Amino acid sequence: MKRAWIPLAVGLLLLAGLTTACGGGKSGAPANAPSKSAAGEASNAEAIYKANCVSCHGADLSGKVGPNLQKTGVKLSQEQITAKIQNGGGGMPSYKSTLKEPEIQALTEWLSAKK
Repeated sequence: MKRAWIPLAVGLLLLAGLTTACGGGKSGAPANAPSKSAAGEASNAEAIYKANCVSCHGADLSGKVGPNLQKTGVKLSQEQITAKIQNGGGGMPSYKSTLKEPEIQALTEWLSAKK
């Protein structure tokens, strides 16, 4: 009976971690400005993904707390991907105030190529 608080404490810690894991994720260091080249845009999009999305969607896009994004370009149009990033929904936070429009566009294009 003395240790009944341990499962409660663990549960609260897990809940706190889940509610903050997808919350914006800017580490204070700004993402690189979008590049004009396709390779530059892809690496910029990957940097944006790593800084903001990896905690929920996984390093390999296979999903963790958030859904698998490995074939997002098959499932969603670019407009749908952009709307999801900007507005969030279904447990995903909005990144409209976190990411700049060029960052959202680079991320959208990168994810839409995942087929």
